[in-house]
Amino acid sequence: MRGVLISAPSSGTGKTTVMLGLLRALSEDGLAVQGFKSGPDYIDPAFHRAACGRPSFNLDSWAMGEGLLSAIAGQAAGADICVAEGSMGLYDGVATRGLSGFGTSAETARRMGWPVVLVLDVGGQAQSAAATALGFRSYMPDLPFAGVILNRVASPRHERLIRAGMERAGLPVLGVLPRRGDLTLPERHLGLIQAVEHPDLEAAIVGYAAFLREHVDLAAIRAAASGHPLGEAGPLPAPPAQRIALAQDAAFSFTYPHLLEGWRAAGAEILPFSPLADEAPDARADLVWLPGGYPELHAGRLAAARRFRAGLCAHAETRPVHGECGGYMVLGQGLIDKEGTRHEMAGLLGLVTSYERRKFHLGYRRAVLHAPLPGLAAGTALRGHEFHYSTILEQPDPALAEVADADGALVPETGSHRGPVSGTFFHLISQEERAS
Repeated sequence: MRGVLISAPSSGTGKTTVMLGLLRALSEDGLAVQGFKSGPDYIDPAFHRAACGRPSFNLDSWAMGEGLLSAIAGQAAGADICVAEGSMGLYDGVATRGLSGFGTSAETARRMGWPVVLVLDVGGQAQSAAATALGFRSYMPDLPFAGVILNRVASPRHERLIRAGMERAGLPVLGVLPRRGDLTLPERHLGLIQAVEHPDLEAAIVGYAAFLREHVDLAAIRAAASGHPLGEAGPLPAPPAQRIALAQDAAFSFTYPHLLEGWRAAGAEILPFSPLADEAPDARADLVWLPGGYPELHAGRLAAARRFRAGLCAHAETRPVHGECGGYMVLGQGLIDKEGTRHEMAGLLGLVTSYERRKFHLGYRRAVLHAPLPGLAAGTALRGHEFHYSTILEQPDPALAEVADADGALVPETGSHRGPVSGTFFHLISQEERAS
């Protein structure tokens, strides 16, 4: 499983641009390239797939055990090289150890044996950039390290000064990217916009690849790729039903790829439909699953989608419906948008949420179910991640689970259930082998 991991000292340094350009450039060179994302980000894998043509998967040491990590890494079978993108800074994680680590990109790189390519924003510094890079190189001595890519270099003189510092520190320079303001991806409140919403994603990726080909030593990165043998693979997540109607459009797109891969591998049938196009879930479905996304941006259209709402309610009379984050909000009574306008939702739960009263909710979640979910018994312990700005105004239904953050502190976003309908604000990543 030879590969490299693209990381940085912090967010906002250009690693996603480097990642997408590298995926496409290596693909253009005839390699089968497998993308991965370290951490719980559910937006970036869709960009990776657009860049290299293969599904990209998350690897998360806090939320995944060793067997699941090996099973997901094994999806790279047949690839010539793996390229993983880190989350936040290289060593950023949580304080309390999870299933196999603290959720850092460095843990992913060390476990897989993928050398780190550190992307440094060198604006405003020269030789001092080497001290930063050397600190990251030395902080975890057994971490494989390929070298650095210097980003936002202002001039040839600026480059010479930084290279002098890197040479003194003994750090290979794998690329030098001049400052350009047109290489950023559009963002909104959860980070990047979704890949399906980019006005011209293919042209952007082609441009990133050309930029990297001109300024990065691709041969050196290929030569630096390495890896460890995988441990014994465990099972991918089992499907919650045989036929699953899955909402998929710009309002519902946040589903972890390894979940869908596990469902399909076990023989489940995925039946996609679009609530925004006013499509009802397939009447043959055993379960309707509404993923997270951006319903707050489309609340008016969802409220007016009569066929969708009627089909959803008809299904819920006899069969289960589950929603995550944005999907959970749509199952409720009402959703208040950023202008303060209330939109009536499906009404299958009593939940009322407000995007006008914004509050940041971010972090890992461990949930122990009070009530069963499709395919999961009460008492099951789950791992997931929560990331949204909406506030709960009303939640009259029974709590679905006891939910805690990564350090064990209880959070009020417990999810809720009513009959066969359930929802959570956290996005499911994995199931623990047994509840504790």
